[in-house]
Amino acid sequence: MKFKESNTVELKEIINNDFKKEIIAFANTDGGEIYVGINKYGEIVGINDTDTEMQKIGNMIRNGIKPDLTNYTTIEEISIDGKSIIKVTVLTGQKRPYHLSDKGLKPSGVFVRHGVSSVPATEDAIRTMLKETDGTTFDKSRCINQELSFDYAKKYFDKEKLSFKENNMRTLGLIDSDGYYTNAAMLLSDQCEHSIRCAIYADTTKLTFKARKEFNGSILKQLDEAYEYVNLSNNQNSTFEGLLRVEHPDYPEDAIREALLNAVVHRDYDYSGSILINIFTDRIEFVSIGGLVKGITLKDIMAGVSQPRNTVIAAIFYRLHLIESYGTGIQRILENYSNQPLQPMFNPAPSSFVVVLPKLSNNNKELSDEEKILEHIKTHGSISRQEAEVIINNTKYPTLNRLNAMIKDNQIVKKGSARNTRYELKSTK
Repeated sequence: MKFKESNTVELKEIINNDFKKEIIAFANTDGGEIYVGINKYGEIVGINDTDTEMQKIGNMIRNGIKPDLTNYTTIEEISIDGKSIIKVTVLTGQKRPYHLSDKGLKPSGVFVRHGVSSVPATEDAIRTMLKETDGTTFDKSRCINQELSFDYAKKYFDKEKLSFKENNMRTLGLIDSDGYYTNAAMLLSDQCEHSIRCAIYADTTKLTFKARKEFNGSILKQLDEAYEYVNLSNNQNSTFEGLLRVEHPDYPEDAIREALLNAVVHRDYDYSGSILINIFTDRIEFVSIGGLVKGITLKDIMAGVSQPRNTVIAAIFYRLHLIESYGTGIQRILENYSNQPLQPMFNPAPSSFVVVLPKLSNNNKELSDEEKILEHIKTHGSISRQEAEVIINNTKYPTLNRLNAMIKDNQIVKKGSARNTRYELKSTK
């Protein structure tokens, strides 16, 4: 009987240091069989003490590989041509990626089968396996980096008088049932892989930078530092009401806070890009990576419907009193602009969600619907029907009637068609 190595067969004359790697590679790929006592040429050399060698293999599987592969492996002695060999059968595991216990979920600890070789898996391959086998959202999946620290998060929890011990971390979803840190833990950790970038521009365009800053570390740390940095640009303007001096900020602090929290809690962390905060002389833009959660529309959001993309993070932020309840952030932003001529804008795209906060006006005169629409067009160049709905707080058909009346009055013109329809100021030339 002649043996030959393949993508599902590995031959070993003796048990060596690579033995665990072969088991891991089969478990992470399509399964396979390892024969001990057969050399690389397919010749049977046999094993003298099969009991000792089988016990050694069992110890390797139980103590040297994680997660537990016991139920996906069998070890048996077989006899061929009067010689004893060991056959190890490895099934494809259900909790991939399997890895060396002392290396963790890194390429140096995770292996896959490629042809007749067992090779280190790439980080992309590891992420794919995690996504396929965990079958959950990003923040619930196992994190590749298991060497995490939580100095900033612990201080935050202490401040709120909340315990942050291991059992609490399990309850919060930061440690899973197999003892792995989840991606939610990574986001709260000092080793968080994502960041917030803030840029300040000299005018209403992106042509000239005045300053820029990037915030790293725990997302709790990023929140604190980004909020403080944005508020440095939130100038206080003074007016007098009789003899009293009244301070007016450029932007409502509550609106800044809610827009920032929205960007952090609801962004899609499967993307590596940073949250962007762009500060112009007339507005602040909060650009969160990832569009709306599937099945949720802008109209749903405006109505207070909420489906958090990162349920673990949302629940933790609720426990920390950072968010009051799900689905109220957008309403709180709008409430801060209730008497303003220019309203916040919420622009969803396939891979982003943008919140635009316009600078406050100190003129509290209530504008008509037409004036609100015209003010928006003057600032942004054009307006869509959906944007107009938000600005005048009305539904589709009354808003269309208002826009058509403004066209008839020669105030605006319609450009484009279907979803690309925009309304612009009528040229005076």
